[in-house]
Amino acid sequence: MRAVVQRVSRAEVIVGGGAVGRIGPGLVALVAIARDDAEGDLEWMARKIVELRIFNDGEGKMNLGLGEVGGQLLVVSQFTLYGDCRKGRRPSYSEAAPPDRAEALYRRFVEIVRGYVPDVETGRFQAAMRVELVNEGPITLILDSRSRDGRRD
Repeated sequence: MRAVVQRVSRAEVIVGGGAVGRIGPGLVALVAIARDDAEGDLEWMARKIVELRIFNDGEGKMNLGLGEVGGQLLVVSQFTLYGDCRKGRRPSYSEAAPPDRAEALYRRFVEIVRGYVPDVETGRFQAAMRVELVNEGPITLILDSRSRDGRRD
């Protein structure tokens, strides 16, 4: 599982001219499910995202997590994070999970995240979405469950 996480002052996802998800201060997580992802990947990623200490404390140091600042989370499916651009000019998405499996795991991931933070919004799976956000910092991080604890390359 891969995620691009951005600290934001606000964000929204628009589908067909209308907002389907909208948050104030918090995090946007663009997430992609790999062919071989399992429950452990979802659990690890959910916990990692909500516990990232990337919000400022009283001394201006990035020392607080999402829950500690009462931030919101916007989760958006983004299979293109598995685009392999090493050969040719057209990305290969062979590492991404097929849509039916990816949707089930994406929905499960959102359930897990909601167990950690109450205010979670989402995009719409497989929809053409416009994501608008204001990145604070700017802070943008890339997470990959394959690189945790030397589990896999």
